[in-house]
Amino acid sequence: MDIGTITLLIIAAMATLLMMGVPLAFVSGSIAVILAVTFFGPNSLFIVASRTVDFIDSFALIAVPMFVIMASFMEKSGVAKDLYRAFHVWAGSLRGGIGVVTIFVAVILGATTGIIGGEIVLLGLIALPQMLRLGYDKKLAIGIITAGGSLGTMIPPSIILIFYGLTAEVNISHLFLATLIPGLMLASFYATYVLLRCGLNPAMGPALGPEERDMPLSEKLRLFKGVALPVAVAGGVLVSIYAGLASITESAALGAFGAAVAAWARGTLSYAMIREVMVQALRTCGMVFWLVFGTNALIGVYNLMGGIDFASTMLAGVSDNPSVILAVMVGVFILLGFFIDWIGILFLTMPIFLPVLTELGYDPIWFGIVFNLSMQIAYLTPPFGPACFYLKGAAPEGVTLQDIFSAQWPFIGLQIIALAIVILWPDLSLWLPRLFYG
Repeated sequence: MDIGTITLLIIAAMATLLMMGVPLAFVSGSIAVILAVTFFGPNSLFIVASRTVDFIDSFALIAVPMFVIMASFMEKSGVAKDLYRAFHVWAGSLRGGIGVVTIFVAVILGATTGIIGGEIVLLGLIALPQMLRLGYDKKLAIGIITAGGSLGTMIPPSIILIFYGLTAEVNISHLFLATLIPGLMLASFYATYVLLRCGLNPAMGPALGPEERDMPLSEKLRLFKGVALPVAVAGGVLVSIYAGLASITESAALGAFGAAVAAWARGTLSYAMIREVMVQALRTCGMVFWLVFGTNALIGVYNLMGGIDFASTMLAGVSDNPSVILAVMVGVFILLGFFIDWIGILFLTMPIFLPVLTELGYDPIWFGIVFNLSMQIAYLTPPFGPACFYLKGAAPEGVTLQDIFSAQWPFIGLQIIALAIVILWPDLSLWLPRLFYG
C-alpha cells in the first residue's frame, strides 16, 4: 500500500472516530498503535513510547503546570471581579465604555491567567450581566466576552506559544515578545469596533447612570488596592522573562508562588483553595498532555513510514509561489479549527509545515504568531467554537447558543484583518524580539 493511500485512510479514520465522539488524544494514539503494529510489528511500539519520552524530557515544559497554577490562584482569589470594578467606573460615562473596559480587563487577565476557558467564564459571570443590565445589544455584549476572553492566548504568557516553541525549537521568550504587539493590536480593533458601533447607535452601548459613575476620585483609586499585588506579580513574571533575569520555567515558578502570596495577602488563601488549584492544574495539564502524547505518537509513526516527506513534498508542489503555500497552510489551520482544538492542530500540522516553511525562508517565530492568530479565529467559529461553549456554561438565562454563535461574525472579521496585517507585515511581530535580542 502506497503512502498516499495510507494518508487518506488515516484522515478517514480520524474523521470517523471524531464524529463518533472519541476524544482526539485516543483517536490519534490508537491509530498510531495500529499503524505501528500493522506495518512494523509489535516491537515497533517502542516508537510510541520514545516519542512521548523525548517530548516530555524538556525542562521548559515545567512552565506549563506552573503557569496553570498561577492562573488558577488568580482566578479563585477574585482578581477578575476586583479588576472589573476598579476600571468600569472610569469609562462609565462613555457610550460603549463598559464594553471597552471589558476588553481592557480581558487583556490584563490574559497576562495573569492566559487560559481562555477560565477567562471567558469569569467575564461571562461578571461583565456580561452588567452589560445586559445597562441595555447593551445582546450580540455585541456576547461578542465582546468571547473575543476579548480569547485574547488570553495572544497576551503572554501563552500556553500555546510554549508548546509551539518546543515543537518548532525556537526561543519561547522571543515568541512572547513577538505576540505582544499583534495581541494589543487585535484588542484595539475590538475596542475601536465597539466605540464605533455604539457611537453610531448609542442604544447599543449606553453609559453608566450618574448614580453609578459619580464617585469621588479617592474612592476610584481605592478600588485598585485589591488588584495591585496580583497585577504586579504578572508584570514581574513578564519583566523577568524579557529582561533575561530568569528562564521561562523559573519565571513561571515564581509566578505561581507570587500568585499564592497575592491570594494570601487578599485574605482568600485557604487549604480548600490550594486543593482546588492543584486539582484544576492536574486536570488541565492531564488533558493537554494526553493530546500531546497521542498526536506526537501518530506523527512519529507516520514519519517512519515516510509520510511527512510525502506530505511536505505534496505541499511544496502546490505552487512555486511561497505566498500561495503559506495561504494553504493558514487555510488548513482555519479549516481544522472548525473541528478540533489548537493542541491537535499544532502537533498534527507543524512537523509537516515547519520544514517547508523554513525552506521557503519564512521566520518560524513570525509563523508562530500567524498560527496563534489563526487559532483566535478557531476559538469563535462553529461547530467547535470552544469560546462559545465556555460562555454558554456561564451565560445568564435567556442567552442561547444560537445567540452566541451569531454574535461572533463581526469579531471573526476583525481577526481575519489582524491575521492579514501580520502576514503582510511580518516586522509587526518581529520588531520587539529584534529590539531586545538582536
